[in-house]
Amino acid sequence: MEMILAAQMGNNPAKQSIVIVDDDDAARDSLQTLLEVQGFSVESFETCEEFLESAALHKGVCLVLDVHLPGMSGLELMDELKSRRINLPTILVTGRNDRAIQERAAALGAVTLLEKPIDLDALMAAIAGKPKA
Repeated sequence: MEMILAAQMGNNPAKQSIVIVDDDDAARDSLQTLLEVQGFSVESFETCEEFLESAALHKGVCLVLDVHLPGMSGLELMDELKSRRINLPTILVTGRNDRAIQERAAALGAVTLLEKPIDLDALMAAIAGKPKA
């Protein structure tokens, strides 16, 4: 699942836009704050549909995406992005991890799959293109 984001991200976090899609308000807000403290520009959305209708669809350099969402799931969004030929490195997050999700995430080319609560070090390593095993 490893994909190098460093080349896309560059060395200046202020120019690096990360998109978060998570329906859990507290998780989304916490993650946004943590990434902003690290110097990233962050846009967040509650649903995949909101994200697909936004300008962030073409501005983000990395997507942090919850697997389990109402409406379109995170895995369905990855399928949709692939069908639109939008190559957005994606870090999947889930509170309910299983082998089927792991296999599907790998097949769709996810950078990594992180379990909630998200470990900041593991997230930062994934963003840097060095996901922890």
